[in-house]
Amino acid sequence: MKLDILVIAAHPDDAEIALGGTIIKHISEGRKVGIIDLTCGERGTRGNAEIRLRESEEASRVLGLHHRSNLNLRDCFFGVTEENILKVVRVIRTFRPEILIANPRTDRHPDHGRASDLVREAVFMSRLAKIPTTDQAGNEQEIWEVKKLFYYIQDTYLEPDFYLDITPFYFRKEEAFRAYRSQFYNPASIEPETPISTPYYFDQVKARNVEWGRRIGVGFAEGLLTDKPIGLNSLFDIF
Repeated sequence: MKLDILVIAAHPDDAEIALGGTIIKHISEGRKVGIIDLTCGERGTRGNAEIRLRESEEASRVLGLHHRSNLNLRDCFFGVTEENILKVVRVIRTFRPEILIANPRTDRHPDHGRASDLVREAVFMSRLAKIPTTDQAGNEQEIWEVKKLFYYIQDTYLEPDFYLDITPFYFRKEEAFRAYRSQFYNPASIEPETPISTPYYFDQVKARNVEWGRRIGVGFAEGLLTDKPIGLNSLFDIF
């Protein structure tokens, strides 16, 4: 399946929290969108790999994704290695996205920055004919050039380069990331508290999206980062 947008995330729940509204928005417009999780988040303080995979399946249904899979890299210990770069290159050449969106280069969790570096290198390598890869059937893959590479914003506040209005989709976004019940506030849980398991975390995510929405005159927005300037065909493209 060719995807219009491919989102790559270090852990299950990264994409939902940071980009859920943007994902739902573009699917509602008829775009094909998929997520590739690099790890199962198995070394997270709460939950385990099996639980988080089940939760990601529920979240995927809420988002309406066309594809989701996991590369099963080692949570907390994967590196920007030749082997891992080629795994991501194969994914890019398989799904041939026009737009790819990845973790930010700077964030609280070290995996997020490494994931960003890994994806950025793979995006570059995927267009090089002298870096051959094969698909699951052993067939040689054609090269693919991603048209746009963007980054979502997670725990560490980073000033967005641009914003997307997600007002009609915010509460479905929240439903999607609340599917990760093992990770968020549960008064009955006996697992240790984490920065995202406090009773205030949902309000914090909402407040950020409201603040970004206020900046562009809408109810809710998500912010993204880009390595390259964005050009417009017309001044009337700006609202």
